[in-house]
Amino acid sequence: MSKQHGEHILQEKYNTRKRAASFYDNQLLNYLNPLMQEFVSEQEMVFISTADAGGNCDSSFRAGPEGFVRIVDDKTLLYPEYKGNGVMASLGNILENPHIGLMFIDFFENSIGLHINGVASILDNEELTTMIMTDKIRDDIEKETKAERWVVIKVDEAYIHCSKHIPKLCKPENDSSREKDDKAQKSGDFFKVKQSKK
Repeated sequence: MSKQHGEHILQEKYNTRKRAASFYDNQLLNYLNPLMQEFVSEQEMVFISTADAGGNCDSSFRAGPEGFVRIVDDKTLLYPEYKGNGVMASLGNILENPHIGLMFIDFFENSIGLHINGVASILDNEELTTMIMTDKIRDDIEKETKAERWVVIKVDEAYIHCSKHIPKLCKPENDSSREKDDKAQKSGDFFKVKQSKK
């Protein structure tokens, strides 16, 4: 048997090859078209997936102000890494295995999603000067004072996640709830792991 991607093997097994071919032809790009770029620039959150050299997976969540994920060009985007728990799980995976998946979901307006798969690299703030980008993007990035470093993604695939089963959510009118000084949540031990150690 010739070497095939797992998805192609299963398309044959479950007789979905024709549907899949239509998807590849009509929904899949290897760059971000203008509508995809606009969509990304409006998002306040993204789910990321990485894996280490052994294939052990990790999924994580990144959020920031609208447009915190910046579009450099139709093949390149980057997002800031803010101060976290210091574990560096996602960045550690990228160091071992640069493949990354990003999942943007608009829960509020259109109930639609965008998958972006690509190859990631880690840049410290001072290394951003080596990237070719417009003055507008460079000025915008320089205003990002909380970023400790950046993840740059070269796009391999971009495709839709259809609205089926994506719930429509409503933002609270007063979003100051994020600013509440809730010690239980901010302590990092919401699930009482410290007390559950055996």
